Amino acid sequence: MKLLALSGSLRADSVNTALLRALAEAAPAGVRVELFDGLRDLPLFNPDDEERENAAVTAWRAVLRGADAVVISSPEYAHGIPGAFKNALDWVVGSAEFDGKPTLLLGASARPQHAPTQLAEVLRTMGARVQGPHLLDLPGNVAAAQAALRTPARQAEARDFLAALLP
Repeated sequence: MKLLALSGSLRADSVNTALLRALAEAAPAGVRVELFDGLRDLPLFNPDDEERENAAVTAWRAVLRGADAVVISSPEYAHGIPGAFKNALDWVVGSAEFDGKPTLLLGASARPQHAPTQLAEVLRTMGARVQGPHLLDLPGNVAAAQAALRTPARQAEARDFLAALLP
């Protein structure tokens, strides 16, 4: 089974990306977690360009189509979904890659108040079968977050999230 992991953050030292990597480490045998890092390559969405060939958009759509399920961990910026991540979602609204796709929403902070609900609404509108959001209270420092995510309790929590997502 192939699980696609998407971070809503473009930061090199993102706690959300660290969360997804820890989830990959906790994945059971037979589950391959692939972290997609091509969001920064996508052009700004323009409906006039939707049918034009673009290598980054083609790769984005292909990786989504090839996934059995999706896990997203995203921060909240200015009470909303980060712009680059919303842009990526806009590129696949019309091509329906999320339609019927099991999608788990995670957050590396318990503070977000608006983006998790907005993201869930956008994905449900696109046809995704959304689970969550589950907001974890992790340290804002990547190294400290990684250490927290490697504890037996957090590893068990990660396995539980995956078990609920997988058939």
